[in-house]
Amino acid sequence: MRFLRVSRPDGPAFAALHADGQHAILVEGNPFREYTLTDRVAPLEKLTLLPPVLPSKVLCVGKNYRDHAAEMGGDVPAEPLIFSKPSTAVIGPGERIVLPELSEEVHHEAELAVVIGRICKSVPVEDAAEVVMGYLCANDVTARDLQRRDGQWTRSKGFDTFAPIGPWIDTDFDPSAGAAITCRVDGEERQRSTLDQMVFGVAELIAWCSAFATLLPGDVIMTGTPAGVGPITAGQTVEVEVEGLGTLSNPVVAAS
Repeated sequence: MRFLRVSRPDGPAFAALHADGQHAILVEGNPFREYTLTDRVAPLEKLTLLPPVLPSKVLCVGKNYRDHAAEMGGDVPAEPLIFSKPSTAVIGPGERIVLPELSEEVHHEAELAVVIGRICKSVPVEDAAEVVMGYLCANDVTARDLQRRDGQWTRSKGFDTFAPIGPWIDTDFDPSAGAAITCRVDGEERQRSTLDQMVFGVAELIAWCSAFATLLPGDVIMTGTPAGVGPITAGQTVEVEVEGLGTLSNPVVAAS
């Protein structure tokens, strides 16, 4: 099942992607708890898609692909390197990435993200799959110049609009199958790798994060980016695609 959030006259609502990939079936209830599919169907082109989930926190993993660690001039950490983005950084498919006036060098970072399905703490690796609601595409947008200047990553990765996620939550996706992950800017391929190149897998990351933080339904863990990160500028469009999962597309604009 692929769950979306859509804008409705009476407020945001969950929907499920129709088998034809062109329509959405409205959902009553909440897929994190109980829900039913209705008989109301609408074309995707007539819907405004929202972030598929509004997380209480976004936990991210640094240098989780060896080639990206190398291009950043460092070694792969012996343990997962975790940082966070505020929930206010989250935007959905089609929403604008806004380049802040404080930065002159903003980069794209294509990532797979996992959505937590229930409250959990100290999850063993072997039980990690039980707490997963599904997966989505993500872009860990980064002000690279501020990252270098600050010596830590909170500001450089935490601007509003710096956590695009979507286009939907796929509950059946298998991250262990080695799917391709790609980033394109205006159609030009910038990043390409496969998910089996991650140093720490999804189960390890869930175990690691839940060891220090209680994870809540809807929380998002971004799993790291492969090599090829680079600048984005106003007027461009960034696409993050995970094979078999979907494509997340966002235009880039200057701050007004």
